[in-house]
Formats: sequence, C-alpha cells, structure tokens
Amino acid sequence: MRSFHFSWQGMLAILFCLLAIPALPLLAADAAAPVSSGTTFVIFILIVAAAALSFMRLSADLSAATLFFGAHAAGWLLIAGISGNEGKAQASFFILIAAAWLLAWRCVSVLSSMRSHSTAGNYTLRLLIPAIFGIWILIIWEAVTRGAGVSLVLLPPPSAIGARIANSIPTLWIDVRQTILTAVLIGYIIGCASGFVVAILADRFAFLRRGLLPIGNFVSALPIIGVAPIMVMWFGFDWQSKAAVVVIMTFFPMLVNTVTGLAAAGNMERDLMRTYASSYWQTLFKLRLPAAAPFIFNALKINSTLAMIGAIVAEFFGTPMSGMGFRISTENGRLNLDMVWAEIAVAAIAGSVFYGIVAIIERMVTFWHPSIRGGQA
Repeated sequence: MRSFHFSWQGMLAILFCLLAIPALPLLAADAAAPVSSGTTFVIFILIVAAAALSFMRLSADLSAATLFFGAHAAGWLLIAGISGNEGKAQASFFILIAAAWLLAWRCVSVLSSMRSHSTAGNYTLRLLIPAIFGIWILIIWEAVTRGAGVSLVLLPPPSAIGARIANSIPTLWIDVRQTILTAVLIGYIIGCASGFVVAILADRFAFLRRGLLPIGNFVSALPIIGVAPIMVMWFGFDWQSKAAVVVIMTFFPMLVNTVTGLAAAGNMERDLMRTYASSYWQTLFKLRLPAAAPFIFNALKINSTLAMIGAIVAEFFGTPMSGMGFRISTENGRLNLDMVWAEIAVAAIAGSVFYGIVAIIERMVTFWHPSIRGGQA
C-alpha cells in the first residue's frame, strides 16, 4: 500500500466518469456531427488512466506529465467534438469537462510542490503553472459557450475572439499604437518621473511633504470619468488628453510610495552614515534610495495597470478615429462583441507584458533585497 497515495481530484475524476456513462451520448441525437463511440471511449480511457496513475507514487515529473497529457488530450477531444454542434451538448459532455479539469487541478498541485535545482527550471515552473490555469479558463469558457449555445452577443467563445484578432490585426495595431505606444507610454513616463522628483523634494523639504501627501490622497480619490472629459476639453481630442489622464493617475502612487520608501531605512543605518560625515545627498543615493527601491518598483507595477485603464477609459470621452477605448465604445454600439472582446484581450495581454517587464527589471535591480532572494530560493 505504500506505493499508493490518496488523490481526491483523481477520485472525483473517476466518479465523474462513472456518472457520465448513464448520461451518454455526449451530444444530442440531432447533432450535425455526433462524436463517435471510439472518440468517446478514448476520452474515458484518458481520464480514468491519468486519474488511476495519480494514485501511484511516481516521480513528480512523470506524475505531472501524465496528468498534463490526460487532462489536455481529453479536453481537446471534447472541444473538437462540440465544434459545429453548438448548443447540442448533453450533461455527459459537461461532466467529462469537469473530470478533465480535476486532472489539471491535480497536475498544478504536483507542479506547485516541485522544486528545481536550476534557475531555468524555477522560471519554467513559474510560467507553466499560471499557463495551465489560463488554458483551463479558456477551455471551460469555450465548452460552456459552445456546448450551451450561448449567443455571441452575450459572450463569444475564445475561438471566435481569437479568429477576430487574427482577422483584425491591422485595425488592432492602429489602436495599440494610438493608445499604448503613445498615450500610455508618454503619460506613464511623465507621471512616474514627475512623481519621483516631487517625492525627493518632499523628502528634502518638510512643508512639501506635509502639504502634498494629503492632496495626493484627495486627488487619488477623484473619479476618472470626471477627470477624463475635463482633460479632453483642456488638451483636445488627440493623445495628449489621454496622456494627461495617465499622468494624473500615475503621479500620486509614485509620490506616496517613494516618500514611504525613503523613510524605510533604519535609524542604525542612518546613524552610521552620519558617523561617516555623509551629506544628505550621499545618504540619499547610497542608503535611502536603495532601501526605497522595492517601494518605487511597487509604484511602477501599480502604475503599469493604472496607465492602461486611464488611457482606455479617457478615450470614451473623445478621441480620433482610432484607439482601444474608441473601438470598444463604437463596436459595442454595433453589437460586434467579438471585436470588443478582441480589444479587451489585446489590452490585457499588453498590460500583462508591461507589468512583467517592470517585474523583471525589479528583479535585476533589487536582486540583493531579502524579498527577491527569498522568492528565488
């Protein structure tokens, strides 16, 4: 018995397979292209075999690989079977999707318990685990929308959104260039840089710190839908008004985090700098700014998402004939929901890449910090 161990995900997956048998077939009798009995049998074998192997004390690598293959192969066969048969899925189809998802859950649990002895292996695990999560969100989304025949107006499946992205690359590129490469980047750089400089001044002069921080909290509470139309009236309909909104949204997070970070250096370290007769600026650059680096990068990461939100929302209140917010507003009025979701997907991907770049730079710059070293262990 020592060669076996309990896996509740595997147990539930097998139980779901047993529940799916009396509910067969997978599709309604009037389906245009019913799933063959051979394909159905293969799906059952994949799920049951992977679940049974999850009870055995295999190596973590082999166990994860088996679960990964069984879950995703079964999921792919089920999704392929529903293609062209929208709205014809029976209860057994959804039960088997749930069983395959349980195997993916077990796979992620095994991967989470693994520890690699190489840096490349650790990075692979960090990417693979959220990738499996994301893939199964898409699989379940696809299965529910196609299997239940959900209207494209209510919620298009990921495959329709992907097809729209592939067919609308020139339009999407124009919108990305107008929104992200112009308004977001320029506003982000100006807002973060000015917030950092003002934070240094506020740290140097107490009256600025006492006066600006309460105002910063006040401005941070202003609703963007109230600020955006004012910026459009002041700076026009082009990217300048969107960049102004981004500056307002990114300035005060950087200010508050930098001021907080500059106060993070301990009294003992400051006393040591005084014994070396260090000036204010020497102490700032050699002690206090390095100590504040995690706070500064925290503000940069927060602002990377705030900048995207601010620019897109600002485009709802006036913009040239391009831009992600403009396209979302226009296509929503035309009920072209697949294009709306395509813009949302591109914005989410761009925001995640932006955040990831800042996080990578943070690890390179603050490699010495305990929080970074602890995360790499």
